[in-house]
Amino acid sequence: MGTALIACMPDVSQTTVIRNAAVFTADAARSWASALAFRDGRLVAVGGDAEVADLVATADEVVDADGALVTPGFIDAHMHPIQGGIERTRCDLSGATTTQEYAELLRAYLATPAGREGLWVLGAGWSMEAFPNGLPTKDLLDAIVPDRPAYLPNRDHHSGWANSRALELAGIDQYTPDPPGGVITRDGDGHPTGALHEAAMTLVERVLPPVTAEILAAGLQAAQEYAHGLGITGWQDAMVSVGPASLHEAYLAAQADGRLSARVAGALWFERDEPDIEAQVARHIASREQALAAVLPATAAGAVDETAARYSAPTIKLMLDGVAETFTAAMLDPYCVHDGHGGGIGLTFFEPEFVIEAVTALDAAGFGIHFHALGDRAVRLALDAIAAATATNGSADRRHQLAHLQVVHPDDRPRFPLLGAAVNMQPLWGCHEPQMDELTLPFMGPERGQEQYPFGDLFRYGATLVAGSDWPVSSPDPWAGIHVAVNRIGPGAPLGAEPLGVHHALPLGVALAAYTAGSAWTTRLDDVAGSLVVGKAADVVLHDRNPFDLPTHEICETRVQRTYVGGRLVFQR
Repeated sequence: MGTALIACMPDVSQTTVIRNAAVFTADAARSWASALAFRDGRLVAVGGDAEVADLVATADEVVDADGALVTPGFIDAHMHPIQGGIERTRCDLSGATTTQEYAELLRAYLATPAGREGLWVLGAGWSMEAFPNGLPTKDLLDAIVPDRPAYLPNRDHHSGWANSRALELAGIDQYTPDPPGGVITRDGDGHPTGALHEAAMTLVERVLPPVTAEILAAGLQAAQEYAHGLGITGWQDAMVSVGPASLHEAYLAAQADGRLSARVAGALWFERDEPDIEAQVARHIASREQALAAVLPATAAGAVDETAARYSAPTIKLMLDGVAETFTAAMLDPYCVHDGHGGGIGLTFFEPEFVIEAVTALDAAGFGIHFHALGDRAVRLALDAIAAATATNGSADRRHQLAHLQVVHPDDRPRFPLLGAAVNMQPLWGCHEPQMDELTLPFMGPERGQEQYPFGDLFRYGATLVAGSDWPVSSPDPWAGIHVAVNRIGPGAPLGAEPLGVHHALPLGVALAAYTAGSAWTTRLDDVAGSLVVGKAADVVLHDRNPFDLPTHEICETRVQRTYVGGRLVFQR
């Protein structure tokens, strides 16, 4: 078991030396070391025994790593941690994969004090492969929760599962039209069956109990402790809302009272139903300035950034399409038809002209754009928008990024380095597993199916790779993601299992650098974190082994022993 140490962090001024280690520095040369030392929150020595010799005698702590790997703190470049933390306190279905298990978890949750409170039964995390054609129905929920509304998004949060009472409270019936960018699943008579996709989810979500500042604070605390136990010292929150009781306010509040130990870059959410681009840009500039203003007084007073500057808002999230499993990822060529399902080319949530205009305006305002783009049509639109913004505004250090990249047309792969667009990959998805094999591959076709998540090609073209999990969509464990990036086989798969597109596998060092230096670059944390270089913050992780010395099929077995953020021990196993 791991033990979070956030509540009892030692004095950051103490000197700590870690020696006899395999230190992956993730510096520009990707050099290795065997020892390091830090004091006052900063790295003061990185190298070998000679570099730390003068510090060992007076150090407050000397840690013998016994040959294990030491890395910079992981930075997850795409996650939704507060949502993940909240869901851990509700009916969490993410650890199950069958309808029977979901029923058991729901009944168990209803027997708890949290499950008995309030009108609504809330949770999340079901997997589409548990249901025929990926579509749950209200019948199972009605049998377990007959007299209260129940609503549970799936693990990727692109579909929701509602019972009859929830549909009734939301006013969804056979006469309700599909909202723009959304789908209400219906039976042969047009009646809603309980599954809602994309924008149709908001029909229920608008009648849910409000999420309070207290709920957000508890979710952030739970997420932070969980993340530190996995060696994650920073992240990019990929969907930051703004306003009262918003994620933006939750981060500012946690920073102000010292509860925010992680380094967080917020991707401010660009509203798809607000056509006034100028107004949105102005509002996001104000939020960015609010985050800057929160740290300036302390920085001017000479405070170390360990307590003053943990949260920033340098990026805008622009969601261009949906997901392949519901045929809402935007494709250049139609989905294959299989067993009467499929067809069509998916959805884009904005008109191309609007995307280009918005990206050009946001780029001019100094924002990086964080695109959600799974299908190759969405990927091309994002790249075209970056090209148009560059043509209008000139080249600048905006650090635009495209997340997910399930299908990328071969013609567009060389454009990433040319446009300075980073590849924000979720490598855990690039393998055979039930959702991939049952709900995706049959609709992709054999050639397109093996070209999914083409990270190897993008790396060979010279694109900047950054890595994240999309938690709570999937596990935030970086070693699980690195395992798949290297093997293209899922953690726990038997030896000899078939890889998915093995030609897109990455070397271990490349995948590890993406989770550290790469993600630090795209979150604008690279001046402070992401590599183990003298003068940078002491965001350091000690692991229990050195996976570089072991067979690649054992990568996922690596575990974190200690996590330091700014020299403070925030987790110890």
